[in-house]
Amino acid sequence: MFGEELTVSRLVEKVNDLLRRFEEMKSQNESLRQEVMTLKAQNEAKDIQISKLQEELTAKNIESDDILGRIEEVLRR
Repeated sequence: MFGEELTVSRLVEKVNDLLRRFEEMKSQNESLRQEVMTLKAQNEAKDIQISKLQEELTAKNIESDDILGRIEEVLRR
């Protein structure tokens, strides 16, 4: 009889430990989910910034090619 109580007590302890760990993992999972969402938003903002910079670079390259063409035209005269 005492052995059964000890076994039940151990089982209750183990179940409580599992529940505590489960709650900790849930909390950690939620924190990680929030971090992933934040990082995705930051990544998207950086992608937009990179795209704008690439567009500006392309425009500057076209502009410099145009200026170089004009200089070459003046030098040919």
